[in-house]
Amino acid sequence: MGLGNEVQKILSWTSVCGNLVLHLVWLILHLIINVWYSVLGIARMVENTLISSGLLKSYNAVNISKVRYLAVVIDSEEARETSKVLELLCWLASIGVKSICLYDREGVLKKSQTAIIEGLNKSQKAIVEGSNHGTLVEKHVDLEFVSFADSKPAVAKAANLLFAKHYASTKPEKPNFTESDMSEALQAVGYGGPEPDLLFVYGPVRCHMGFPAWRIRYTEIVHMGTLKSMEFGSLIKAIHKFTKVHQNYGQ
Repeated sequence: MGLGNEVQKILSWTSVCGNLVLHLVWLILHLIINVWYSVLGIARMVENTLISSGLLKSYNAVNISKVRYLAVVIDSEEARETSKVLELLCWLASIGVKSICLYDREGVLKKSQTAIIEGLNKSQKAIVEGSNHGTLVEKHVDLEFVSFADSKPAVAKAANLLFAKHYASTKPEKPNFTESDMSEALQAVGYGGPEPDLLFVYGPVRCHMGFPAWRIRYTEIVHMGTLKSMEFGSLIKAIHKFTKVHQNYGQ
């Protein structure tokens, strides 16, 4: 009995020590990871500040002609912050983006369309507030407002049109639909539109939040974080990186 108790005590002590060691290792790893991400965050903040101030010369010349059409997807809750949306649009206008598609799932941006357009027009001759680049916003910007109502319902309407046109007839031969047929049908029911070259996502999740899938077949998608934490430097960096990438679309 005495030997058994001693063995049991040793095993119990070993188990406790093992748990303490594992817990200590976990704490050390957790600390290392936190420090690593903190360093990355500080480095990113410093880089964005240098880009915004124009000190990083490599980011001063952005070939904006490659971004002919830009889509901005915003979380519906954050889209209610009209002032932040306007600030973002002013930044994009100052960079030289001429055509922008604004999307949120619930249609908050669509409902605020008048206020956004009026606010942007008032900012055309003002210096962008809240940024350090000091560029006058004088360029005209074309805006398109899209919501989830332009996604799945659009496909349903286009499918109904194709069915009525080809399958509801008495012709024995039924055609095989191609991608171009679907694109033409979507255009016919009023849900067509240009494909964005670049799509920015502002929100807590890394997805396009239901943006019309047929319009982003070759679109570069970049998650930019939350709207409230947006930075001019990160905007310039993302656009600069996109313009430097050679894209092959295939045959």
